[in-house]
Amino acid sequence: MGRAVTGTAERTALRIRPFEHRPQEPVVALWTSCGLTRPWNDTHRDIARKMATQPELFLVGVIDDQLVATAMVGYEGHRGWVYYLAVSNDHRREGFGRAMMNEAERLLIERGCPKINLQLRSSNANAIGFYSTLGYVQDDVVSLGKRLIEDRG
Repeated sequence: MGRAVTGTAERTALRIRPFEHRPQEPVVALWTSCGLTRPWNDTHRDIARKMATQPELFLVGVIDDQLVATAMVGYEGHRGWVYYLAVSNDHRREGFGRAMMNEAERLLIERGCPKINLQLRSSNANAIGFYSTLGYVQDDVVSLGKRLIEDRG
């Protein structure tokens, strides 16, 4: 599997494919540079958990074997979810975030998923604006959470 997408700025080809387990460091470095990591989450555990459940939905975007984008996608039979959508700072505004989301949506539709949800930090105006351009709207819901396993001490 792998889909090619051409970026607008440099006409570079992005190939979207499932993550292949190793190496994890470029993924974690990309997430860190995009501000997606938090001290209370162990990113390596997040990757291991995803690789144990629907690993084919952990997407990476590569140009000449260099990682430039990621998206963790999930579907539990009711809703689809996307986490860790990231595009390297050097490749922003080339359409790669849109391409990653298009592929996530395609894979969810293929599985019969009726709706996709995202969770964004309310302070992340850029991400909210990005998803709005893709047709995402704010749902009238309250998101609650409860940590079941502590990743960090």
